[in-house]
Amino acid sequence: MTQVDTHSRTISYLRVSVTDRCNLRCVYCMPPEGIPWRPHTDILRYEEIAEIVRAAAELGITKVRLTGGEPLVRPGVAELVKMIAAMPGIDDLSMTTNGVALKRHAHALAQAGLHRVNISLDTLRPSRYESITRLGHLEKVFEGMHAAQEAGLSPIKINTVVIRGLNDDEVVDFARQTVDLEWNVRF
Repeated sequence: MTQVDTHSRTISYLRVSVTDRCNLRCVYCMPPEGIPWRPHTDILRYEEIAEIVRAAAELGITKVRLTGGEPLVRPGVAELVKMIAAMPGIDDLSMTTNGVALKRHAHALAQAGLHRVNISLDTLRPSRYESITRLGHLEKVFEGMHAAQEAGLSPIKINTVVIRGLNDDEVVDFARQTVDLEWNVRF
């Protein structure tokens, strides 16, 4: 049963936040001290998330994107990927990640049935990356991207928040990287 919105657009896409936790403290997203986390008892178990996705698939959802916080900080997220990938009707399963832990998880995610990743990346400069994220190291993101490519998670899409005076001077650099590395960059 296909669903449409008030503008007669087909609804086929569902974003699912699997955690509110993150391993970074990006300046535009979170205060330096972090935020109070929800207790694990307040967050849906993977089986509950899978049941919601199954119901959505029965209503015509064909694409699912797992998000967070940072989904790779939730233990066993590949198990959730496996559950969703096995569902009839789900043709496109992706994940948005900051990429920091992707090197460690890319192969398992691909084997579990993840198709592709979107990586949040706001700069190509290591010192600026550390400044924006307060905790991150850019080389870990690049290692994660390469691991994702090797695991067959493609296309890799890059999500960039462009902020005047912070990273707007890098738009051309991102465009060049897109051509050089076959990234799909969205601003």
